[in-house]
Amino acid sequence: MTLRSVIKGSGSALPKRCVSNDELAQKVDTSDDWIVERTGIRQRYLAGEGETTSTLATEASLKALEAAGIAASDIDLIVLATCTPDQTFPATATTVQANLGIDDCIAFDVAAVCTGFLYALSVADSMLRGGNAKRALVIGAETMSRILDWEDRATCVLFGDGAGAIVLEAEEGEAGLLDTRLHAQGKHNDLLYVDGGPSSTQTVGTIKMRGREVFRHAVVNLAGVLKETLEGAGLTPEDVDWVVPHQANQRILDATAKKLGLPDEMVVITVHKHANTSAASVPLAFDEAVRDGRIQRGQVIVMEAMGGGLTWGAAVLRY
Repeated sequence: MTLRSVIKGSGSALPKRCVSNDELAQKVDTSDDWIVERTGIRQRYLAGEGETTSTLATEASLKALEAAGIAASDIDLIVLATCTPDQTFPATATTVQANLGIDDCIAFDVAAVCTGFLYALSVADSMLRGGNAKRALVIGAETMSRILDWEDRATCVLFGDGAGAIVLEAEEGEAGLLDTRLHAQGKHNDLLYVDGGPSSTQTVGTIKMRGREVFRHAVVNLAGVLKETLEGAGLTPEDVDWVVPHQANQRILDATAKKLGLPDEMVVITVHKHANTSAASVPLAFDEAVRDGRIQRGQVIVMEAMGGGLTWGAAVLRY
């Protein structure tokens, strides 16, 4: 039998404050109609006082552990994807480790922006199958609101805060992660980036984006990597039960599904409720679809994302 990384449970967390488009329009030159037409977003959750990337990640992790029926002390690997860490260092994963009461385990962050969860998933899978760990928490957590320019309506309406987590365990059998494919092209740095950092400006900076160019790359790259990943797993689009995409923009989701010939009802969509939560978006959407009963054991699930870097990737698994 083949040793694979199996998802044993999932969890998610959102800040307490939900902000509608209409509320946002009171502070920014925009409107509900403008935002919905261009993005599909109707609301987002924004972190408040006392809510950080690590607190959201911890809450999502606790829910994932509960769903998996696994104690925190049984986790020996934490990989946390984020571009909004609590501190420059140490890794936010170590804060989550401490919050969970885990005395010692491997814990580190992965920075690949919106593709971060898929990068983290691939790293954890390799470590589990390689024998470096038996059970892992893979987390995507962000507080994107902390790096937004609230006077730039082209970007501030797009993002939200949240976290999603899964518990992975190495097992022999048919279920588990079947294939992952990851890509990066640093030459496109100027399409989507933050204009700050400790080594360059000694500031945090805010998000800058060239939306049309990002849209064009997203549709082409995501369709390509989905085909690549399915071929790597020996599957076809007809074998797929659900696609769980990065929730960046409804138009990107629609265009990617159309390019692959996938029906809309196969695509898990939460962008209207959560906006773009970067590395948290895929696990947030996955957990919602598991908890509302859409995603069932034995089904074939495809995850995909693209983000700043540019980075992009996909994973296919049998749940």
